Amino acid sequence: MDINMKNNGWYTKEQMSSFGFKSIGDNVMISNKCSIYGAKNISLGSNIRIDDFTVITASSGELILEGYNHIASFCYLNSSAGITMKKFSGLSSRCSLYSSSDKYDGSCMTNPTVPNQFLSVVSGKIVLGRHVVVGTNSTILPNCKIGEGSAIGSFSLVTKDVPDFKIAVGIPAKPIKDRKKNFIQMEKICLD
Repeated sequence: MDINMKNNGWYTKEQMSSFGFKSIGDNVMISNKCSIYGAKNISLGSNIRIDDFTVITASSGELILEGYNHIASFCYLNSSAGITMKKFSGLSSRCSLYSSSDKYDGSCMTNPTVPNQFLSVVSGKIVLGRHVVVGTNSTILPNCKIGEGSAIGSFSLVTKDVPDFKIAVGIPAKPIKDRKKNFIQMEKICLD
């Protein structure tokens, strides 16, 4: 029997331990259809689920998932300048987080096959605060912090910081209204 069939498509704890993660907590579920690069730079808290076809690259930067995080299918996390997802934050399917990106303004060349002297890369850490939720098909660019309790609407492009407890949508994403805070009380009950 194929080991992947026996474990219903999730890596076993033993398999995950062999990847060389910087740290790994309890109740971590990672689909065996994920691609993970740079595990030594990845810290995983407890209660994490990473679904099918997610690609995580952390070869030159740190990825921190604090716990109670969900990353849905087909997400891409480029953590070359660092990504932190604080507790209870999550990504809906097909989200992309780029902590570094080529400049596209024509002042330089682009793509990783070109020698560095011809490139100009914009880099900066991405931080998703507690209880941040990012809607499907959204993209977050380098050097963006999404404040605690904020929500990013589907198909949005985050190019700058989003304040706490806002709902931000669009291209570029802009806060359009406040987000309710009911989940703060629910967190206290959940953790008791």
